[in-house]
Order: sequence, then C-alpha cells, then structure tokens
Amino acid sequence: MNLNVLDYNIYLEPLYLLIGFAVFDLLIFIIAIILMVKLGNLKKKYNVFMKGENGKSLEKMILEKLSEIETLKVSDSKNKDDIKKINDVLLSTFKKVGIVKYDAFNEMGGKLSFAVALLNEKNNGFIINAMHSREGCYTYIKEIINGESYIVLGDEERKALDEAVGNVGM
Repeated sequence: MNLNVLDYNIYLEPLYLLIGFAVFDLLIFIIAIILMVKLGNLKKKYNVFMKGENGKSLEKMILEKLSEIETLKVSDSKNKDDIKKINDVLLSTFKKVGIVKYDAFNEMGGKLSFAVALLNEKNNGFIINAMHSREGCYTYIKEIINGESYIVLGDEERKALDEAVGNVGM
C-alpha cells in the first residue's frame, strides 16, 4: 500500500510540473505580445520624432522650436505690458453710474427730467442734471471729487450720486 501511494505521487508530480510550465509559458507569451505592441508604438513615435535624413534635421527642428518659444516670450511680455496699460486706463474710466428720473415741475408728468452721476474708481466724475419744462430742456453739470460736490446738490442729484457711489462697477 505504501508503494502505491508513492507511485501515484511520482506520476502526479510531472503532471503538476507540466501544467505549471504551460501556465508560465502562456504568461511569457502574453507579456511578449504586450511588449511587441508597446515596441511598435515606440517605433512609430521614434520615426515621427526622427523624420528627416539625419541628426541635422532634428537639430534644425529643435532650433526652430526654440526660436518660436523666444517669439512667444516676446509676445507674452508685450501682452502683459498692454494689459497693464489697459488696467491703468480703466482706473480713470467711468464705472459707477447712478440715474434718477423725476418730474421737474408739478404740472409736468412723464418723468422727462433726469440726473445722471458718472464716477470713476476713485468716485471722481460729474453729475448731469437735465430739467425738462414746457419752454425747453435745461442741462446742468456739477463736478464730483471723492464722492462729494462742492456745489449744493438737489434731492435727485444726491440720489443719483448715492446710487453711483453704491455701484461697484456695472
């Protein structure tokens, strides 16, 4: 009985070895296929990169790209300077607006009169007051410095100024 068990183990071990080698061979075969595909992709990329007759064409291509980079750097610097100039100009533009429509006289309807406050970032600007009457339209302008007028403002002008000062860029 002891001999039969030993004979069985002897015949079983080569079978396990054969199966193990078959699995190992299959894994090696799959890895080889994957590596061949990757090598093919790498060859394609290499051929695209090394197109041309020799290393001189590669050197020429690198020098062209460096020249393009320098051109882009100059363009970028110019764009930054232009943006800074635009931002400086924007500081003096009118960004804050306040509009109040009203009836200048009790007998007039339709709110044809208006007061417009136009201010820059520093609350400097002016107020235009257009008063519409039966005889015509009269327009007045008042200077605003730091959000204040040195000339007495009417109620509508004060409302327009307060509205403009409250607007932080429209």
